[in-house]
Amino acid sequence: MGTIEKAGVAEHSKDAITEPDTTASETTAPAQADFPLIPEAGQAAVTDPAGTGSLTKDSWIRRIPLLRVFAAPHIAPAQTLESGEWPPYAEQGTRLRVRERAARNGFYAPLFQGAPTTTRQAEVLNTALIAAPTGVEGVAAGRDVLSQTAISKDPITDYNSTPRRITSTNVLVVGDVGAGKSAYTKTVYVMRPLILRHRRAVVFDKKNEKGEGEYSHIVREFNGDHIKFAMDGSGVIFNILDPAISGVNDDGLNNQLVYLNTIPALMREGQGPNEWERKALRLAYRAMMKKFEGTRTPTTADLHDLLGLIDPMDPSLHGMSGATLEQLHQSGISMRFCFNELLETYGAIFDGETSADVRLNRKLTSFDISQLPDTGPAIPMVMGLANLWLLGTVRRPENRGIRTNVINEEAGHILAGPLAVQQRSNIKLSRGLGLSNIYNIHKGATDVPAGSPGMAVIEEAQTVHIFRQDKPEAAQWCVKTFGLNPDSAADIMVLRNGHHLLKSGADVPEVEIEHVRSAWEVKMTDTDSALRETDSAYADVA
Repeated sequence: MGTIEKAGVAEHSKDAITEPDTTASETTAPAQADFPLIPEAGQAAVTDPAGTGSLTKDSWIRRIPLLRVFAAPHIAPAQTLESGEWPPYAEQGTRLRVRERAARNGFYAPLFQGAPTTTRQAEVLNTALIAAPTGVEGVAAGRDVLSQTAISKDPITDYNSTPRRITSTNVLVVGDVGAGKSAYTKTVYVMRPLILRHRRAVVFDKKNEKGEGEYSHIVREFNGDHIKFAMDGSGVIFNILDPAISGVNDDGLNNQLVYLNTIPALMREGQGPNEWERKALRLAYRAMMKKFEGTRTPTTADLHDLLGLIDPMDPSLHGMSGATLEQLHQSGISMRFCFNELLETYGAIFDGETSADVRLNRKLTSFDISQLPDTGPAIPMVMGLANLWLLGTVRRPENRGIRTNVINEEAGHILAGPLAVQQRSNIKLSRGLGLSNIYNIHKGATDVPAGSPGMAVIEEAQTVHIFRQDKPEAAQWCVKTFGLNPDSAADIMVLRNGHHLLKSGADVPEVEIEHVRSAWEVKMTDTDSALRETDSAYADVA
């Protein structure tokens, strides 16, 4: 901690102003008669060691009424130079007067005490030392609360900077409902980046607003693609076996087959397929791909019809006993029942070939899942399948060189379940494909289980936006997970709407950011219009 400093404003009292000052100029003198001072350069010290009132050196001047105004002030070097302590308002540079009687009566004292501070705190007063904590490259993201400088933030820009500010383009946005995280995400990660060259945004839109997703009007404003899913058949169809997702992941496995293995876990509330069921599923998948090779794209119904049919001539079954083949048949039938339930319950979404409306050739694409039920496998299945479809699509030559922000609203649906394994595996490809995954969650401690693959995805994020968390345990979770200053937990609990703590990179301390939007951006990010509408029935009664 630095040395204590005081600042005061010396002012005349009313009496002091009315009393004429006969001095031709002001000199250095004590603020009060009893306060010692340092002599001016070339001036001999005047002391009274015995305290008798007798002065040494030029003290005779002070005995002459007309000349004493030119006398040097009383000083006591032993109390200043030797001890190193300065009396109040007698520091070097303080403007003092020679009228000893007025000073003794307090006429020259400041009207109020100066505020104490430290040299560390006073650094903010030196504007030469203040700069934007994040630099000036990237997308305008708000204003630093401490220095009031503009903040720029863009994970892709940070990754491509020299030297690199981050090594992962994953982003986490966490905060309570109503704290401002959705408005921030829409502004900084969707609308503003779209004005840049070779930039694109894909949104998984979960929040329902008047019968559609909250991003719908933004998509229309940017002439983007609005891909809506619905249980009543009014939405699009997403084929699980679309060739766009049949690529190979970083583990050398077929993405479609990996995804098919997660469907039983989603349909059976977390109970994934055993080794027999996985083998039966692989046999049916290979038989299906061979059957429809060169003809048409197979669908989920085609796979369903082949589950449980065991071909003894399959090379992988050579030498198997009849009991083994029967066990594989029973396991295949179990998988058939599972996929049959999928087609009967969610056939409006997954039964058939992918709709022509599902494409990625616009600056902004929204997967509107706001009309799907919160419970059940529909939402995580669509989000997982769309992520795989996205990875397959961006690999195409026409999409190379385009950087894409992928916004996962209500990301707990994909990070808290079986698809988290698939998500963690595929985000490793993000940097090579120019993807930045942005995950929005409410409370990490409850939305994503500790030690799960989804938690590993969160911990890999090197850009974190922490909005208000009312609960102490939620605030402490943020401090522990992202290595924040322990004192930040109290700050997180009282953050104002639109304010958040930004943590970018492992070695950079967190800073508080105020989100600043234009009037147009405020209008485009408004999600409370339904609450402000007047109910016509009540209006008529009134």
